[in-house]
Amino acid sequence: MADAPATFSESWYRIAGQRVYLRPGVMVQRQMYRGERWLVLQNPFSNQYFRLRPAAYEFVGRLRPERTVQEVWQDCVSRFPDEAPGQEAVLQLLAQLYHANLLQYEQAVDSAQLFERFKKRRQREISARLLNLMFMRFPLLDPDRFLVRLLPMVGKLISPLGAVLWLAVVGWGIKLVLDNWPALRVQGQGVLAPGNLPLLYAGMVIIKTIHEFGHAFFCRRFGGEVHVMGIMLMIFTPVPYVDASSSWGLRNRWQRVLVGAAGMIVELFVAALMAFVWVRTGPGTLHSLAYNMMFVASVSTIVFNINPLLRFDGYYILSDLLEIPNLSQRAIQQLRHIWEHYVFGVKNSTSPALTGSEAVWLVVFGITSGIYRVIVFSGVLLLVADRFMLLGLIMAAVCAISWVTVPAGKFIYYLATSPRLHRVRWRACTITGVLGAAVLLLLAVIPFPSHFRAPGVVQAEQRTGVVNDVAGTVETILADPGGRVAAGAPLLQLTNRELMLDLADARGLYQEAEARYREALSRTNADLKPLETRLESVTNRLAKLAADEAALTVRARHDGIWVAPRIQDAIGRRLERGQPLGLVVQPTGFEFVATVAQTDADAAFARQPHGGEVRLRGQVGSVMTVSRWTVVPGGKQTLPSAALGWAAGGEVPVAPNEPEKAKEPFFEIHAGLMPRAGVALLHGRSGTIRFDLDPEPLLQRWIRRLYQLLQKRYQL
Repeated sequence: MADAPATFSESWYRIAGQRVYLRPGVMVQRQMYRGERWLVLQNPFSNQYFRLRPAAYEFVGRLRPERTVQEVWQDCVSRFPDEAPGQEAVLQLLAQLYHANLLQYEQAVDSAQLFERFKKRRQREISARLLNLMFMRFPLLDPDRFLVRLLPMVGKLISPLGAVLWLAVVGWGIKLVLDNWPALRVQGQGVLAPGNLPLLYAGMVIIKTIHEFGHAFFCRRFGGEVHVMGIMLMIFTPVPYVDASSSWGLRNRWQRVLVGAAGMIVELFVAALMAFVWVRTGPGTLHSLAYNMMFVASVSTIVFNINPLLRFDGYYILSDLLEIPNLSQRAIQQLRHIWEHYVFGVKNSTSPALTGSEAVWLVVFGITSGIYRVIVFSGVLLLVADRFMLLGLIMAAVCAISWVTVPAGKFIYYLATSPRLHRVRWRACTITGVLGAAVLLLLAVIPFPSHFRAPGVVQAEQRTGVVNDVAGTVETILADPGGRVAAGAPLLQLTNRELMLDLADARGLYQEAEARYREALSRTNADLKPLETRLESVTNRLAKLAADEAALTVRARHDGIWVAPRIQDAIGRRLERGQPLGLVVQPTGFEFVATVAQTDADAAFARQPHGGEVRLRGQVGSVMTVSRWTVVPGGKQTLPSAALGWAAGGEVPVAPNEPEKAKEPFFEIHAGLMPRAGVALLHGRSGTIRFDLDPEPLLQRWIRRLYQLLQKRYQL
């Protein structure tokens, strides 16, 4: 909660004799925030807003050209001795109103000062644009007259009847999406294909234009004005935008919320209409455009607009729901107050929060939004650099300057010159130096435990895949799956009518060839060579067919357990030669086969792990020690089990149509497992192996990861 500023101030003499007052064009509106009455000052020329408590407005509203600040303050103190603002509060209030161009002076120099403040404000706006390089705005036109003309027609939809229509259309559109989800998912695989990019961008422009007009019409419907419309470069992609900030002056909180949500409301409505078009059209331009508009509406709504941690629609909706205007700015002020008051010891530091719950909201939002923005912007930088390397490097340089260099310079200047630290400057500099040294020591010097993990599966050291050597139809299962079998034990019986007919034919040919050969032996001058060749050929064919007949009985090649989970479904089905039918697993020894990503290859090869442990899914509380391990050199792409890939819920990215083929090469580690009581070692059971490495500082680890990322993505 904010502390009350001091009643008297050492700097009061600077303004006590000044004659200032609100500019004639300033508009005043009442609003309720968290059950309390506030007054909002609006400058219609600059579209700026300023919020005051009633006690503060009692002072500001009494300012006149014929009265000095001292006279007005004494009048307020005599009228409202318990509520009148102190001199320190008056100084802060007048300074804020001055920089917002809401105050007017009678002196002739006021115009020059006004122009100077305007230039400084424009410079701050330009600097903010440069620092916010990926979301620059360029105002182009005033759409207010156009909105006023169409409002009688469009305004009818912004009503309870329009809400019912919206629910019906969006509900039916969701049903169509669910009914056609497989086709939508298949078409989505090509949404970033080069041939689809023009339609994707066209769909985005259409959706975003409708989105912005949604904000504008809702704002105009509830009494606000919209005078700015232009182009915003969202990650260097031109999209339209409107300035509907006049909705901040609306008294009804739910009207402000609706204005903030209007873009998403209209987007979802149009997306539902596009679902009707997509379902009722065949492949073609209209069909693809409808799909792209649905895609843009859903992605932009979920990822950007509804997210309150970015300054889009969700941010303003959250601000109105919490009744905390300027949420982002005040969150920064709250974090600064906490740092100054509790770390630097600044006694006169005041919190922008009015209540304890508001202070909590400001702290939570300030921390989470800062972390989220760094993550989002880092991801955007990598995405842009993947397509446009030079542009990505320029953006990275600008972000490094704006996020690191500029804040560091400002902080040093703040420590050296800020009047707020006049009495605690030595303490602030000492604490800053100690904290900086502690962070550097913590990150760059102190070694922390180091390890890396890799997904893998349990595999029997002796195992054989069971396949049929000849084609045939499964007739009988001769051994129960899950049971132990001996070497040569029959597992399945196949039948092959064509094979039996060929065998009978071969036996007949053999008998014929043998009879002719015997007959030729009784002759004196018979040529036996052709008959011997014929008999040998028929004999070989008969032996081959006899071996195939014997192979119709599928047998185990060694002792073990016969594993075939779905073999019952194969009865009566014809199998071509070489079909996998199951495994014969020898349960006396198991190993864990892990897939190590290329980013961990250095840890696996060069840094020599000195210990490992395995945890299996379903029993993560039971740790099995690794007795030995072998790193298999050479990158592979075929996974030891499909269960490790994304398609089966695993961790390894795989190709869309090949669930056993990893997108990137990996290294294999074969580790021997030491059995543990209560842990079932089953062939194919997945888990995770963790290898312990020598401790090392965190900064060294992060630098290596960054270098690996740049080398992997950009071959730097």
